[in-house]
Amino acid sequence: MAMRHAVVMDHKRCRGCTSCIKSCPTEAIRVRGRKATILPDRCIDCGNCIRVCPHKAVKSVGDSLDILKEYDCCVALPEPALYGQFHHLDNVDVVLNALLKIGFHRVYEVAKAAEMLSDYERQTIKAGPPAVTPQISSSCPTVLRLIRMRFPKLMDHVASTILPMELAAILARREAAEETGLPPERIGVFAIVPCSSKVTAARVSEGLSQPVLDGAFAIRDIYLRLLGPMRELEELEPMSSAGIMGLGWASCGGESTARLGERCVAVDGIENVIRMLEEIEDGRLPEADFLELSACTQGCVGGCFTVENPYGAKMRMKSLMKGQPVSRNRFTLTGADRELVRRDKQLQYLPTFVLDRDREMAISKQRRIQELESHLPGLHCGSCGAPSCHAFAEDVVLGRASVDDCIFKVRERMRTMAGKEEADDYLPPPFRRCQTESSRR
Repeated sequence: MAMRHAVVMDHKRCRGCTSCIKSCPTEAIRVRGRKATILPDRCIDCGNCIRVCPHKAVKSVGDSLDILKEYDCCVALPEPALYGQFHHLDNVDVVLNALLKIGFHRVYEVAKAAEMLSDYERQTIKAGPPAVTPQISSSCPTVLRLIRMRFPKLMDHVASTILPMELAAILARREAAEETGLPPERIGVFAIVPCSSKVTAARVSEGLSQPVLDGAFAIRDIYLRLLGPMRELEELEPMSSAGIMGLGWASCGGESTARLGERCVAVDGIENVIRMLEEIEDGRLPEADFLELSACTQGCVGGCFTVENPYGAKMRMKSLMKGQPVSRNRFTLTGADRELVRRDKQLQYLPTFVLDRDREMAISKQRRIQELESHLPGLHCGSCGAPSCHAFAEDVVLGRASVDDCIFKVRERMRTMAGKEEADDYLPPPFRRCQTESSRR
């Protein structure tokens, strides 16, 4: 069954401009018939295509707030990046109280769970160094899917912990069931997330065999609903449950800081993440103990579901942290509960780039791809609807495209019919070898 992604294409808006195909780190987009399509098996929900599309044809979709009506008790799990969206906010309690005014019955901060995870990691480090270094953070679902797809040799480097929002969901549901007496299935637990990858992760977890969330809402949707209630609050009930360490997870570097480790590297932006993973795979980063990799610029504050500029949001988060305690939470779970923070399934390789399950057939296809690519111009112009000449050759061999989709192949055929001079007329001006009389003047 194909994964239901949060990144979707609006074909009515798409003009087939090919802006998106070059920005996709996994070559998951093609343009055919003047419309872009996403190959679902290759999509990692990074949101890069959303940022570069000039026609707003690529969208990220969270769950609808109408789903709240299906539960007797609804718990909001706000990610700390939510707080950085509001101008002049000086108290997190304003946001948390307002959440109770828009349909939620309870609030459990993801920042609280993040502090518990950080303390768990500190305890683990004290017990002994990890078996494999550098250890890679498991907090970004896009990075996890990227590693499973393009860097399977590094899967053993990924930390064994679940996402902070998943730990928050487990503990929030347990707490709500104990205090309300409701059965767990009548309690709806919903994360308020900054990016499309966390919506997808709420539906299909990378580390848990069964999802622990009932849905995920985009920060931008909740933000608009919160503005009115935040202005109208008369009394504030103290609800904030996290300190500097938990709030710091909103931006790149926060998780590393909370580990209190010295040899940590924090990297943001999907292209930078890919370069770093390539270096690790090549063994060129032996001195680092921990890598915090965030697909979005500046971390979660730069997610495609946010409202504000990520740099401004990071500044606001720093302002919010002033005067806060370093941390309000420790990891104190004992016995079997200590395993709640760990994945219950191993990361599995995603054979997205496997040409055929039959080895001999795969080798044959690979040779055909190499042969065809050797006869292509190597300009990676995108006119064929694929991001590169290699991707186009692969599409042809796999039956997703025709050789005639390449304008240079069309020119070769027209050359035999129309003569050398006229053959260039079938190319866009930048690719013509011959200048016309008008261009010479």
